[in-house]
Amino acid sequence: MSDSGKNQDERQGSRIVTGCMGALFVALAIAIIVVVDRPIGLGALVAAMVIGLLGIDALIAAVRGKRSLLSRIGPLP
Repeated sequence: MSDSGKNQDERQGSRIVTGCMGALFVALAIAIIVVVDRPIGLGALVAAMVIGLLGIDALIAAVRGKRSLLSRIGPLP
């Protein structure tokens, strides 16, 4: 396999992982909204919105083949 073929396979795998992480973040945002006690506080809404937007960005980045905001913040501890 040539270097370009290997690089393409790595990018495809990265896109799949990014898409899965995006879907996980969107599901997490929905879970925050569903599980939080009523009435929903401002903090829970902001947290769900931020997590949901990061997930949507990751899904869009996976489809377009670009880096997501999650990948740009670097390794987390």
